[in-house]
Amino acid sequence: MIQDLVIAFLWSISPFGEAKVGIPYGMLNGVNIYLVFSVCLFANILVFPLMQFFLKHINKSLLRWHIYKKLAVYVARKAKVGSGDNIKKYGFLGLVFFVMLPIPGTGVYAGSIASYLFRIEWKRAFAANAIGIFLSSLIVWTTTLLTMKGIA
Repeated sequence: MIQDLVIAFLWSISPFGEAKVGIPYGMLNGVNIYLVFSVCLFANILVFPLMQFFLKHINKSLLRWHIYKKLAVYVARKAKVGSGDNIKKYGFLGLVFFVMLPIPGTGVYAGSIASYLFRIEWKRAFAANAIGIFLSSLIVWTTTLLTMKGIA
């Protein structure tokens, strides 16, 4: 059980799945449904401060490398295009909605990049990302639970 919880945590902090993968993984491997929700939610929320630190301090040094710069510009454009209209039109709630959508290409990584690009105040951006992560995790948790019970 501990090993499955650690793997669920790692999925939830990874950009390849976030809690959208971590929660179902843990639940389907027999981890307590409330424990897996809490751990995966915490792991996913932890991404925001880590990404902000990376973007403010490490990203600037890496931009000197041509390959990294090309990749960073590509990712920045994707995040700006995917979230730009919602954030410009709805502000805080637009960012919450963008992070909340439990589909590929949205989530805390893209939300963190969008927050950085649109220069949203750290506290407001953290709150929007945390609320979006919570709602997304709740949707995934509920859907997984209903599926496991044979209802969905």
